[in-house]
Amino acid sequence: MTKRTGMLGLDELRERVAAEEIDTVVLAFTDMQGRLQGKRLSAEYFLDEVAEGHTEGCNYLLAVDVEMNPVDGYAMSSWDRGYGDFVLVPDLSTLRLLPWHEGSALVLADLRWEGGDPVAASPRQILRAQTDRLAARGWQAMVGTELEFVVYEDTYEEAWRKNYRDLTPANQYNVDYSVLGTSRVEPLLRRIRMSMTAAGMYVESAKGECNLGQHEIVFRYASALTSCDNHTVYKTGAKEIAAQAGRSLTFMAKPNEREGNSCHIHISVRAEDGTPVLAGDGPGSLSPLGEHFLAGQLAALRELTLFYAPNINSYKRFVPGSFAPTTVKWGVDNRTCALRLVGHGPSLRVENRLPGGDVNPYLAVAALIAAGLDGIDRALPLEPVHEGNAYTAVDAPHAPRDLREALELWENSALATRVFGPDVVAHYANHARQELAAYDRAVTDWELRRGFERL
Repeated sequence: MTKRTGMLGLDELRERVAAEEIDTVVLAFTDMQGRLQGKRLSAEYFLDEVAEGHTEGCNYLLAVDVEMNPVDGYAMSSWDRGYGDFVLVPDLSTLRLLPWHEGSALVLADLRWEGGDPVAASPRQILRAQTDRLAARGWQAMVGTELEFVVYEDTYEEAWRKNYRDLTPANQYNVDYSVLGTSRVEPLLRRIRMSMTAAGMYVESAKGECNLGQHEIVFRYASALTSCDNHTVYKTGAKEIAAQAGRSLTFMAKPNEREGNSCHIHISVRAEDGTPVLAGDGPGSLSPLGEHFLAGQLAALRELTLFYAPNINSYKRFVPGSFAPTTVKWGVDNRTCALRLVGHGPSLRVENRLPGGDVNPYLAVAALIAAGLDGIDRALPLEPVHEGNAYTAVDAPHAPRDLREALELWENSALATRVFGPDVVAHYANHARQELAAYDRAVTDWELRRGFERL
């Protein structure tokens, strides 16, 4: 495969450092919340000490809440264990220019313990374990993610000072597919698109969405790990570019009571020679393996929802008639279903419509692969295709209604324990429990408005 412009080899990095074009290398990994965490290293030090070795980071980075507070309940990292280090090992295949930061490059890292063992709870390692299971069968997953976000005229600092209330969206009306409406934001969108292209990504398109100021930039599908890597770099980069432009944007699943930010995930499976594994002559042009793969998705969707909808806010997207699913159904090009079959022949793929913009892509794609392989291994039969409005399907299982329900399903999932391991199940269950405890302690604006005077 031809290396895309913007991706760097180690020798090219050395040349650019020697020419004083690059002076900083960002070494980062993706944490539980889907954020890039790491260090900015001098390029000289990176080349001398880290490129073919590693650097260290506190292992509390996989044991904190969204506000970076250390919380109890994690076996791998705690006050009792002294909050020691794990190591960040650069994956040099991810080395790329970081064009929205002067003189910078970026490389993603795999997390390992000092002895060399992978950190099992690391999202990138969780996905690697599932792609390895596919590779053992001579298969690979091809994945595309579709991230929606809302753009505001306010800076992040202004939004903070306003307590994220009364912000000004970049569009005042629904600009779904509107060329005129998206042109209002095109300078920012174009800068994001061109910056991502210069960082080695293949941008397909940009379009408006339904919420006020809501937009979507879509990237071409790639291997599962590459797509998830690109997803996390893009998500961080889009926020940084918006901040540089004096604006803010959010990928929060439900930032207000209008349409939420989705992250539809498309997945297909190919053999080593590129032959599609899921495509065939069955319903919706599925092969027998494709039917089992899709049946596995349906069977495991509820119990693996914690990896698709990881936050309390995630579940507020699931509203009938909002284009976010509420029932566990599959359909052919049917946007009311949780699982939508699209494309044909080599492009045939399953779209999971459950995740929101807050999803951690590594965890979600790992769940998709695990569920699909379980369906294949057990030769699960595929239920009939759903036609019509899945929101009104009274016979369908309902997607988990909140994080509490998803947590219970996750902790009781034999599949999750078997494919991810009991340590990973316990780790992410604790994350959900801590978020629920923090939410239960909070006094919300809704409570104050209803109760301060009138109760």
